[in-house]
Amino acid sequence: MTFSDFNFDPQLFEGLQSMGYVKPTPIQQQAIPLILEHKDLIACAQTGTGKTASYLLPVLQHISLGDKKHTKALILAPTRELAQQIDQQVEGLAYFAGISSIAVYGGGDGMIYEQQRRAMLEGVDIIIATPGRLIAQLASGAIKLNHLQYLVLDEADRMLDMGFYDDILRIISSLPKERQTLLFSATMPPKIRTLANTILKNPEQINIALSQPAEGISQQVYMVYDPQKVKLITSLLKNGDYKSVLIFCSRKETVKDLNRTLRKEGVKAEAFHSDLEQEQRETILRAFKSRHLPVIIGTDVLSRGIDVTGISLVINFDVPPDPEDYIHRIGRTARAETKGTAITFVNEKDQRRFSFIETLIAKEIPRMNLPEELGEGPAYNPTLRRSSGPKNNNRNGRNKKPWPKKQA
Repeated sequence: MTFSDFNFDPQLFEGLQSMGYVKPTPIQQQAIPLILEHKDLIACAQTGTGKTASYLLPVLQHISLGDKKHTKALILAPTRELAQQIDQQVEGLAYFAGISSIAVYGGGDGMIYEQQRRAMLEGVDIIIATPGRLIAQLASGAIKLNHLQYLVLDEADRMLDMGFYDDILRIISSLPKERQTLLFSATMPPKIRTLANTILKNPEQINIALSQPAEGISQQVYMVYDPQKVKLITSLLKNGDYKSVLIFCSRKETVKDLNRTLRKEGVKAEAFHSDLEQEQRETILRAFKSRHLPVIIGTDVLSRGIDVTGISLVINFDVPPDPEDYIHRIGRTARAETKGTAITFVNEKDQRRFSFIETLIAKEIPRMNLPEELGEGPAYNPTLRRSSGPKNNNRNGRNKKPWPKKQA
């Protein structure tokens, strides 16, 4: 199957070709025909499967065949980075079709807010927005969505995790009841089902390879004590041939500390976190995408908020708190059927958490030996929680109490 089988408008197809789209992914093969048939859809697909294009292409097709007097589509996204990237994909795909779009998000100054407001007042075909900023613009009267035909919720599970449930319902209450609604989510917890039952009408359902890393990812794990982590990551970055690297930490403070340490070691890196101004965040992402910046360090916001091809290495400096987040983190590499490496550092206290990841993916991740100069790491025993520190620095050497049993 190729994209020519969908009979897209010639101008839209020209945009497809210019962006290098050749063969549709499984989610695109299944979702595009259903959306072209104007059916509501709930789709569960992990990051990196091509789900953005799976809803953009049919929505662009519908808009290209109709009038462009009013805003026709609204796409809700959890983060400004994802909203910007969706907007960039719209610009590329719709370049020859003359379809306009704007990304509406917070975090900027009053000038950005005013620019967004003016653009929407002048008229735009597609709005890609974060829920909070969209509500502010709705309250100002800048947006008229009376003629909206398509609503897309992208990364719906992440939006609910971030507390946007009430905001989403508030936004939907201002939309026409007769519309096509598409909900895309990487996971399908009960709260997503509840939302889907509330806002979708007789939806079709698609589930694509939930919670399985891409085949092209070489997964590795190092058992380490906390004091060994920085030396190990410095060794990997300096001795490995990695052109583009994402490092994930579980806390913003760790991101900042690690960035300072790596820069002192001569590693060209930048910290990406919520304390940065929007302009700073955009500058970092541009430098990373253009390969002028080889390393970005961030929290899980990056795991679904960045879409960059050619990332060769993902490092989990900390084990993610949720096994599903592991899938999203390492899914930043080996995109579009390419190859990549994902390395996870596991200290003693995170061993049980790591065991849940291996259970989820039904696979034992290969254990790697630490460089000789770092000494030995902790033995793997996910049922015990021990003190964190190299054995020669462990003053008591006693085992700690077992992890408490998880309550039902």
